[in-house]
Parts: sequence; C-alpha cells; structure tokens
Amino acid sequence: MKDNRGEKIPVGKIILGVIGLTALVSIAVIAPNAVQILKLFGFPKKKFDRQRYYIDIAFKKLSKSGLIEIITKADGKKYTRLTPKGKKSLLKFEVEGLLKHRPTKWDGKYRVVIFDIKEKIRFSRDDLRYTLLKFGFVRLQNSVWVYPYPCEGAINLLRTNLEIGDEVVYMTVESIENDSWLREKFNLPKSRSTI
Repeated sequence: MKDNRGEKIPVGKIILGVIGLTALVSIAVIAPNAVQILKLFGFPKKKFDRQRYYIDIAFKKLSKSGLIEIITKADGKKYTRLTPKGKKSLLKFEVEGLLKHRPTKWDGKYRVVIFDIKEKIRFSRDDLRYTLLKFGFVRLQNSVWVYPYPCEGAINLLRTNLEIGDEVVYMTVESIENDSWLREKFNLPKSRSTI
C-alpha cells in the first residue's frame, strides 16, 4: 500500500502499534484507529474500502506470521493481542525508529533508565542491558543508563516485553554532574549555552 507520494505505508507496523501495550483489544476498535493513522500518512479519505482491504490483509499476515493472535469471546466479538514474537517485533520497529529519526537538535535533557531486577529473573536484566546498548544508551553506573533523546515509548514497550514494569524507572533530567564525557560520547554540544 502506497501513500500519495508513492511511498510504501507500513500497514502491519501501524496495526502492531495500535495494538501496542494493551493486553487485549477489540478488533472493532483497531480498524478505525488504523484507518485514522493511514490518513495521517496521506492515504485519501475517500478510499475507505481500500483502506479496510489493506488492513484486513495486514491482519491476516500478522496472524499467519505469529505476531498477533485473534480471540473470539463467547459473545462472538473478536479481540486481538500481541504474541511474545509480536512484542519483540514492535520493539524492534521502535528501536529502528529511534535510531533512524533522532532529533537534529538536542533539547539539553538526558533520559535516564534505572532498574533493580531480582537475581531470579536475571535473564530479563541481561535482555534489558543488551537492548539499552542497542538503543544507544550509555552506562552511568551498573543499573543506571543514559540517553540524550526522548524514548519513553520504546522503554515502555521494553518493560512490557520483558515483564519488568515495576523494576524499571524512566526519568528525564535537566543535568548530570560532570557530563562532559557523556556529551563527547553522544556528540552533543560542549556547553549548555550552545544548545
């Protein structure tokens, strides 16, 4: 499916994003939201039937790929949720988006992730560290990681994916003491006055 400029619209990614962090969401809710997002991509409003067609095809592909599962409740209403594989794919898209669409200008704030994950689920802790490195975070201390650009959505997806919501804290901070090495690492302006 292409927008008005002939560029491909990632319908599957849009649907995964609409399902997002919700445990179980009605398919009747997803389709209209997906159509609204398609309109933001410049897909003509008058072609609603075509939009629905592409959304239906994308649903089938996502289900066949094992990224979502569709559940029919006793009342006949259909719901869907992300599978573990779907959560990983959505997180991958989020990471790719972060890396591809970094702001051209730094807002002078740091994003800090702090975690305290029990030893019994250390595999989640290891996955978290590995993914933070992939995001481009820098380790400030053992369980304190820093990044200069907004990424709350990606961190929320990561929390959900690894099932460690309560163990992870995301903060936006105005300054970090003696941050010249961080500025150098992230290729940021050397002083606040140049931001």
